[in-house]
Amino acid sequence: MLNVVLLLVCLIVGVVLRQIKLVPDDAHLTINQLLVAVFIPALTLLYIPDMHLTRQFWLPVLVPWLVFLIGLLVFGLFSRFGTQLDRSSLGSLQLTGGISSVSFVGFPLFELLYGKAGLAVGIVMSQAGTFLVAMTVGVALASWHLAKQSPSGQQPSGRPSVKLILGNMLRFPPFPVFLVAVVANLAGYRHPALVRELLEKISSPFSVLALLSVGLQLRLRVSPEQQPNLLLGLSYKLLLAPLLVFVLCRLWLGRHDYVADLCILGSAIGPMNTAAILAQRYGLNAPLAAQMVGLGIPLSFPVLFLLYYLMEH
Repeated sequence: MLNVVLLLVCLIVGVVLRQIKLVPDDAHLTINQLLVAVFIPALTLLYIPDMHLTRQFWLPVLVPWLVFLIGLLVFGLFSRFGTQLDRSSLGSLQLTGGISSVSFVGFPLFELLYGKAGLAVGIVMSQAGTFLVAMTVGVALASWHLAKQSPSGQQPSGRPSVKLILGNMLRFPPFPVFLVAVVANLAGYRHPALVRELLEKISSPFSVLALLSVGLQLRLRVSPEQQPNLLLGLSYKLLLAPLLVFVLCRLWLGRHDYVADLCILGSAIGPMNTAAILAQRYGLNAPLAAQMVGLGIPLSFPVLFLLYYLMEH
């Protein structure tokens, strides 16, 4: 319960700091850069080398990829045959609408509802699922939209090259750190106590800073031109995605265990803050991405507890 209270307090403090103007309007940008350059790499080095995956964890690894890929299709089809989205807005919706904030929203919630076993599933879902999606296809997608928007830049034809996409991925600090951590895991490396304690100390501010950043970006007033885009993005993230995962886990696979339940809940968590950072970093519709995160995370809480109640009863 303490973690949930901390989560809500950090969101509220972020909103209050912005409202009374104790911090600059763009303070969240500095926090986001710290998250990307310091705290997410520290979390990656902390958890991935020590991971022990078993067969029961294949579902929480695959579900985030499925949610992201279906989101690509849904938003792409809607852009083509429904409301015409500009490429910047389309990219923002594909990033934020398809990736859940499992790390700093799911961790305390999963532990609250399912104890340490729930937290263990959350770590796998985050590190090998949502986080890996963001660091690989998420960065590639953002690079692709950037290149398509800038045909006169590095790509005269407007067609992004593999070299450009891979270069952007490698320049995004958490990604090369992730590669190092995976190699360490495969090599059988395990952290000595001193290294583990050091990484824990460095990464410990992550949740507070990430939630403060979300609070600083929260805007309850939505401009009329953004309303259709937000409705589309949040409808997929909070309603359609968990419905699809429910059908997959409960009806198709026949899974009724706590791992399947956590996959359903994980798909209904609001958008990942890192996805909004990607949108801002690669010149997509940053205000739309910020609103997807700032509105999506608070709105996801009633959805999550309703889903939990329905699954338990």
